[in-house]
Amino acid sequence: MRIEHYDFGHIVIEGQSYGQDVILLPDRVISHWWREQGHSLSPADLRDVVQAREQVDTLIVGTGAYGLMAVPQETRRYLQEQGIQWVVQRTGSAVEEYNRRQEEGQSVAAALHLTC
Repeated sequence: MRIEHYDFGHIVIEGQSYGQDVILLPDRVISHWWREQGHSLSPADLRDVVQAREQVDTLIVGTGAYGLMAVPQETRRYLQEQGIQWVVQRTGSAVEEYNRRQEEGQSVAAALHLTC
C-alpha cells in the first residue's frame, strides 16, 4: 500500500483521500483513527496493529506535522513486548520512511497523526 501524498490534515493512500488520522496495515486502512488521550499514544490505541503483528515487523508512527503527538515510554515498551519494532518521526518523515520500507518489501504498518 503506497502513500501518494501527505500534507497537514490530508493524506492520499492508493488513490483514496483521508482527512483524519489513519492506521495502515498490510491489508487495509483504518480511517478516523482516534486515540484515548488525544495527543498521547497509548498501548490501547494500537490494538489493531498488535492484532496484525504476524504480518507486521515494524510500526512507523507519525507524530503530526509539528511532532506534537507524544509516544510515552510505556507505549514503546508495550510494542517491544509484542515483538514489534517502532520508528517515531514527524508525519512527513514517517510517510517517507513507510514508503521506503514498503518499496524494500518490509512488513510495515503506520499510525499517522495528520495534523499538529
